[in-house]
Amino acid sequence: MNKEDKILITGSAGFMGCHISDQLLEQGYDVYGIDDLSGGFLENVSDKERFTQLDLKDRQKVADYINNLKPDIIFHLAADATEGRSQFTPFSALDNNLVAYMNLLIPAIKNGLKKIILTSSMSVYGAQQTPFSEDMTSQPEDIYAMAKSGMETSTRVMSEVYGFKYTIIRPHNVYGNKQNLIDPYRNVIGIFMNRLLNEKHFFIYGDGEQKRAFSYIDDVTPAMIKSAFSEKCDGKIINIGGDEAITLNELSDIVLESFFGSKDIPEEFKPVYMEDRPQEVKDAFSSHKVAEELLDFKNKTNLREGIVKMTEWVKTIGPQDFKYIQKFDLDHPKLPKTWKNKLI
Repeated sequence: MNKEDKILITGSAGFMGCHISDQLLEQGYDVYGIDDLSGGFLENVSDKERFTQLDLKDRQKVADYINNLKPDIIFHLAADATEGRSQFTPFSALDNNLVAYMNLLIPAIKNGLKKIILTSSMSVYGAQQTPFSEDMTSQPEDIYAMAKSGMETSTRVMSEVYGFKYTIIRPHNVYGNKQNLIDPYRNVIGIFMNRLLNEKHFFIYGDGEQKRAFSYIDDVTPAMIKSAFSEKCDGKIINIGGDEAITLNELSDIVLESFFGSKDIPEEFKPVYMEDRPQEVKDAFSSHKVAEELLDFKNKTNLREGIVKMTEWVKTIGPQDFKYIQKFDLDHPKLPKTWKNKLI
């Protein structure tokens, strides 16, 4: 791998993609980006001359693009990353993840792909014992995780046949500046903050005692980039993310205190509790020993510090209108009321 290699970033107008793109550009790499702008924003793209709006579901257009560019390295971040929603939008979960990925990977292999860095998901672990470690088998609890698990398997199989290198990254609950604030189905910190910007309370599903660990963007993306250029990471699966496992109730308190600058929270802004979401895993957080060994990975930003930084950013952005999908593949009584009735 060298500075002459062409690097393609899918989802480059999205949250993580734009950070990776900017960092690679700053390091002098030859970077190109594609995004369908369904969850990303053109203002996130620094180098618009090398950006192409492209939907990975369009097999022929993707093949034409790859045939022309012939990328050496691909960071694949494009996704329909809606884990909780995927039970009600399974076509989208499969088409925008597994199918779209194959539309990209096959022409890339034909055109001399050297290495792909696949952004997968901690969701593939399912409801196993925490902290999740990379030696665990995948046990998806939802359609999104099933698609991501299929993408991982496809990468390994195709690599064995065709000889390209790969690294699979499993990040989790990444947050920070440039995050999509208008998606009502994912990014819990962004949803909380945008509701507060709109002078409304936010919702918590279940009792709020489910545990998660949250990952600040500036800690995650440098490690992902490093994995692309490290032979030690070839053929490896690596968890990357935060170590502080907290409940959503605790997260709620931190966000509210950061937003209002005090523990004295107005009653109308305290969270409202809703029914559990179907198939939501109770506790989900990972071990990062492999990342520490292979990448010297360290979490430098504690959660409170990161929340303060993101709060400062969202207040410069101001309130945003949430963007709902027009139709669910399965409009069922188990569909969360917040989504069905557009309450967020």
